[in-house]
Amino acid sequence: MSIDSAIVWLVGKDALWAGIAALGFAILFNVPVRTLAACFVNGALGHALRSLLMHYGLGIEAATLAGAALIGFLGIASARLWKAPAPVFTIPGAITLVPGTFAFRTMLGLLQLAAATNNDAGGEILWDISFNATKTALILAAIAVGIATPTLLFGRRKPVV
Repeated sequence: MSIDSAIVWLVGKDALWAGIAALGFAILFNVPVRTLAACFVNGALGHALRSLLMHYGLGIEAATLAGAALIGFLGIASARLWKAPAPVFTIPGAITLVPGTFAFRTMLGLLQLAAATNNDAGGEILWDISFNATKTALILAAIAVGIATPTLLFGRRKPVV
């Protein structure tokens, strides 16, 4: 297996699982059945773009911004095609970009800090908490800006009927 086919395999596998997660959240949010395929595609392509950009050395924050912007653009296009509100397509796709690992590590660090009896260990734990909390906040901000920017640039001024 060459390097290019290995990358395609990894990104394709990542896209499949992200699409399934987006589809699951779309079903959970009770979106119309006719829009489920677009929800799958939006989540899969947005997460695949983030993974591909991260593979080529871009930071997770910037890669998440690009993936969220793609989801936002696809959400606007899907909304016009299926005559449904854009959040029907963007929210399930964006959930696949949420930084669960960094948020988990932040909470775990807070619990460790509360349980620490040694003052020397508190500084290192506090550094880890700060790092993970900052990463979480930046990634969440990238998701919000990435999803909102296409809507602000190209969104409809009147509701879809």
